[in-house]
Amino acid sequence: RAGGRPWRVIPRPVMETVLHNHALHPRVPQPLLLHGPRGVGKSTLLLNRLLPQWSEPPHYAAVVDFLHPSPSSPAHAPWSLLSDTPPSLPSLRLRLESALEELTRAAVLRGAVGSNDVLAALSRSHGLHTMLSRLAGPASRRGQGTNSVPVLWARAVLAATSSARGDDPTFRIGEGEATNCSMEERAYMQEAMAALRVAKEVLGMQEGWRKEAVREMNRTGRFSRPLANSATDWPCLLLDVLSGAAEEDFFQPKLVLNNVDALRKATCEDDTMVPAAVYHDSFIWRVIALGANEQCLPVIMSTSDGYYSSQAFVDFGFPNIFISRETFGWTPQEAKLHMVSEFFSEQEL
Repeated sequence: RAGGRPWRVIPRPVMETVLHNHALHPRVPQPLLLHGPRGVGKSTLLLNRLLPQWSEPPHYAAVVDFLHPSPSSPAHAPWSLLSDTPPSLPSLRLRLESALEELTRAAVLRGAVGSNDVLAALSRSHGLHTMLSRLAGPASRRGQGTNSVPVLWARAVLAATSSARGDDPTFRIGEGEATNCSMEERAYMQEAMAALRVAKEVLGMQEGWRKEAVREMNRTGRFSRPLANSATDWPCLLLDVLSGAAEEDFFQPKLVLNNVDALRKATCEDDTMVPAAVYHDSFIWRVIALGANEQCLPVIMSTSDGYYSSQAFVDFGFPNIFISRETFGWTPQEAKLHMVSEFFSEQEL
């Protein structure tokens, strides 16, 4: 229920069409929220019906199921058999970041993202001079006051290209990949991969510097938006890069967050990390801001939690914070009791 209003009955084909049409846009101004009770087929609709269509080039989809470790089998356990123990924030954060990293990797191999795209997105909200001076090598530190950010960035990317720093296989071209590309195209991709490794290291350094401040924030119960945002800088940077790279009929990424309410309720025992609710709010708020300011790749969130239809707009301060779609389902006996067959044909049910 939303604000005391009864659930609307939306035929499944209509719901499927609404979701599919939303995801067909390369960029959209708002995330879409699919809300309905447990067990009515939200995950089945998204992952079994729509995801195959959203995974065929030029469409690419990243799926994060915050409740099930394996989103490829959303119904692997009945709701009644799921553990009551909330998942941990570090594990959910890793799932989100890994999914976006794989999507960004696909963008690089598609030729849709380059080193300058990463720098442009990173420069919009971060000061980079000091950190890039550290990553660019001793020569750059000696001339720290004279080197510009683009020069330092080029040196840091070059250093990352020629070294195994970070040892992260995600942002490397594997064997058998990009085999049909020219040497120039392959070099462009390698540079983009190195740029993403540098960006991840830069944001990791910034977050590390703020750990004690986060600990103090948790101890006092105060709130700091810069500290909250430092936890979501990396996934939001990837969203920014991917949204900028989205192009119709060439590269159309989308992000599906299933059971997003589990992220808000996750546990975290590390007092140098922001609480799960703060992480959840920071990430969603920045997705909304990206959509409103620049337009964002389609982000579709699915949940059974009434918070998103009755309270979220109060917390976020705007009544139309999401494009909201609600779905409801009955058993055949309940449907007969409510005379559903008199309003919908067999194909619509």
